[in-house]
Amino acid sequence: MTRDFEERFAAYLGVDNAVAVNSCTAALHLALAALGVGAGDEVIVPTMTFAATAEVVIHLGARPVLVDCDPATLNVVPEAIAAAITPHTRAIVPVHFGGQPAPMDPILEIAALFGIAIVEDAAHAFPARYRGRNVGTIGHATCFSFYANKSITTGEGGMATTADGALADRMRMLSLHGLSRDAWTRFSSEGTWDYDIRTPGYKYNLTDIASALGIDQLAHASEFLAARQRQAETYRSRFSEVAAIRPVEIEDDVEHAWHLYFLILETERMTISRNELIDLLKAEGIGTSVHYRPLHLHSYYRETLGYRSEALPVATDLFPRLISLPIYPSLTEGELDRVAETVSRLITAHTR
Repeated sequence: MTRDFEERFAAYLGVDNAVAVNSCTAALHLALAALGVGAGDEVIVPTMTFAATAEVVIHLGARPVLVDCDPATLNVVPEAIAAAITPHTRAIVPVHFGGQPAPMDPILEIAALFGIAIVEDAAHAFPARYRGRNVGTIGHATCFSFYANKSITTGEGGMATTADGALADRMRMLSLHGLSRDAWTRFSSEGTWDYDIRTPGYKYNLTDIASALGIDQLAHASEFLAARQRQAETYRSRFSEVAAIRPVEIEDDVEHAWHLYFLILETERMTISRNELIDLLKAEGIGTSVHYRPLHLHSYYRETLGYRSEALPVATDLFPRLISLPIYPSLTEGELDRVAETVSRLITAHTR
């Protein structure tokens, strides 16, 4: 089932290789490890991301170099990447924030100029397209998430895609204890009990049960995307006249996956904070979240790696303004309308 899921996923994107694993975190770890990232290396990572993007770098003994985000899209800024490159830079990990593809062409140019690998964190971005190309076919490797709240889910799970067959083989080997490739068939009628360990690996393989869920979910991926697109358009229309909401910019040359729908609040125009708004919405039965506290504002990155809030000013300014609203295929029109009405009413009531 897992091989079947890999083949179907690769065919859906039009990429040569897909390696199924038990999380996007595992996929990121494997991709960077397979590319040879290790002690003494640096990997450029957006500060506006979930913990996993940078944690895998640390687990490999390398240093995550955090860079700032675009104030209109929250995606990483190519100029910030270029400014962060040193002789120790081994890889760049762009994050397609919320499901909107990052500006990959300038990032590819920077990477090619310096001979640096690109591993895309596409946990939010299936299915998404950048300038006519599917996310998953652009960088050296791309890592997807099938966690419970993602656009397709296996409960827990992930996938790494690449056009490089040798890189895929190394990721596959590392994903199951470093066993030789033929050991994958040792429990089938065509296999053998014997195997060889080629390198120390991990226990990152995706189960057949999870893959069976993934196959069914993949068949509905376009349907799920269409539902998210309709909901996002409703939100955009309903919030266009709310004074204290800053519109999020959507680039013309991308197809957004809409994993997240977030608002940027102009809190200086409001009489309540973002956190107080979250509490008011919760009292009316509407759950929200915040994506994300930038990495440089977490204690580990401040105390161990020495990051300061003023070093990454855009993300620092955005963090107390962000709020993510419900968006998922089974959200009904009535529920969507209630969320939009309540959010608009509460923000308007607390706008100066």
